[in-house]
Amino acid sequence: MGDENKELEETVGQILEKYRHDKGMLVSVLQDIQAKYRYLPKEALKQVCQGLLVPLSQVYSVATFFKAFSLLPRGRHLINVCLGTACHVRGTDKVLEKIERELGINAGSTTKDLKFTLETVNCVGACALGPIVKVDEEYHGEMSTDKVVSVLKSYT
Repeated sequence: MGDENKELEETVGQILEKYRHDKGMLVSVLQDIQAKYRYLPKEALKQVCQGLLVPLSQVYSVATFFKAFSLLPRGRHLINVCLGTACHVRGTDKVLEKIERELGINAGSTTKDLKFTLETVNCVGACALGPIVKVDEEYHGEMSTDKVVSVLKSYT
């Protein structure tokens, strides 16, 4: 664990240097940390508060305000299931239930092996192709319960 902490400290230090310890760049700093670790480790947030000379409460406030940030470890693949009206009337609720059963988790959770994080969104802006499931940056339109297993397997 000591090597992991040292690596984390070095990485966060480099990110802080990149932004010249400018507290106005807090969101960018957190984005870079999130990109590296897929979540915001508590130790990293403490180091950010010290490096930017801002209260820890401010760092947590920003980290919890934006949905893109996570304080818990996330999976390598982020699955977003659209729950918008157009997707809903086309059966996205059944697709979500199938994904939850296949992964053994509920929406808002991450698989134990940290392979997948499952989340829901209100709209992805591709209503004509609904139901939509987005995995990482790839959109899967006209999703059905029959397609779920093959889509998930394509990311293993």
